Amino acid sequence: MDKTFTKLFVLIAGLVVFSASYAQLSITGQAGGLKFLGDVGQKNNSNFISDMRLGYNLGIEYRIGKVLGVGIDGMYGHLAGTDNDKTSHLNFQTQVMGGAVNLFAFFDKLGDKEKDVSPYISAGFGYLMFDPHGDLRDKSGTKYNYWSDGSIRNLSESTQNDPLSMVIKRDYTYETQLKDSAVNYARNTFYIPLGIGAKFKMGFRASLRVGVTYNLCMSDYIDNRKKGGNDSWASANVGINVHFGKKPKDGYSNVNFNDIDNSDLDGDGVKDIDDKCQGTPKGLKVDGKGCPEDKDNDGVFDYMDKEVNSKKGAKVDPNGVTIDEDLMAKRQLEWDSLASERSEGFNSAPSIAYLQSVENKAKENKSVTGATSKIPAEFLPADINKDGYVSAKEITETIDAFFEGDSSFNVEKINRLIDFFFEQ
Repeated sequence: MDKTFTKLFVLIAGLVVFSASYAQLSITGQAGGLKFLGDVGQKNNSNFISDMRLGYNLGIEYRIGKVLGVGIDGMYGHLAGTDNDKTSHLNFQTQVMGGAVNLFAFFDKLGDKEKDVSPYISAGFGYLMFDPHGDLRDKSGTKYNYWSDGSIRNLSESTQNDPLSMVIKRDYTYETQLKDSAVNYARNTFYIPLGIGAKFKMGFRASLRVGVTYNLCMSDYIDNRKKGGNDSWASANVGINVHFGKKPKDGYSNVNFNDIDNSDLDGDGVKDIDDKCQGTPKGLKVDGKGCPEDKDNDGVFDYMDKEVNSKKGAKVDPNGVTIDEDLMAKRQLEWDSLASERSEGFNSAPSIAYLQSVENKAKENKSVTGATSKIPAEFLPADINKDGYVSAKEITETIDAFFEGDSSFNVEKINRLIDFFFEQ
């Protein structure tokens, strides 16, 4: 068995090296307690922990998508059982070694964000080697004789041996290979591991695993005693899973930040990160901040300025032309007066016909309505022909749509729309 163990160890070591070469694979190392569940150990075994033995697992896993994974592992440990009944003083211990192929279902990546704590389940099929031994003699070779008073003595129980016998103690050295006198059974078998556990995320490369596994054997001779159903064992394990691949991709994994830092979309020779005037037309000379020339410093670049020599401090329109403030004030006064008059007239005799008459007069007096107000976003649906002006006809259609129930306008919003009609 030692040679077999050496071969298995070399195989697992090779798998470890292999897994480190592929980003999709990870290694799991676990240790825990093994509890035998079979024929020996069921009679008056008051101490459940006394028959537990240590076991170790080492395996590799391949993750398939968000949920499924497959793995192969090797295990090594001991199983043991002891009966303390007056009619049965059986005991055994066996070294067990084997490996299994497992299918996993993980639940850590379900949803938008990977969970820090999540459950998992597993099921597999494995191969196990065992060789039960019993503690039948002490270190001097004397056979254990169990007497009815509960003592262990060097002689069998009888009246003649009572004064001659000596009390001895078990040394718990399993020195005798156990055999069935009637059957030369195979000391290997298949088994089915069924597991459940929890995964605790420790970082992008490692996680803590805590779980329990029930292992159903295809043999009833693990304890050298065939009685009833097949033997089994349970294991409780804790261990570490380490992923040797690349760091998981995030939302910026495909972004080349070096290209962004050095980009120049308008091609003016100034990087976008430093360009204060992005979108400059090609061929224009710009300063160190990426801005074209503005000789009169009126805030309108020369290539857009229709009055390149405006007076210093003069207020200009978007075309760089000086604004006549007196004329603007006069027009505003005329407009406010006219809007107030129109609004009051509508309030005294509200009708669509009145709105139409106001619109007609406004068109005749182009000096007052030469520039219209920008339509607020809430009234844009009323500008049906998209000409930047809400007409009396469009107000009529908006009101009709309101009554037909196919409109985003309510009574209050229609009133505000009519107020804007007089202001535009």
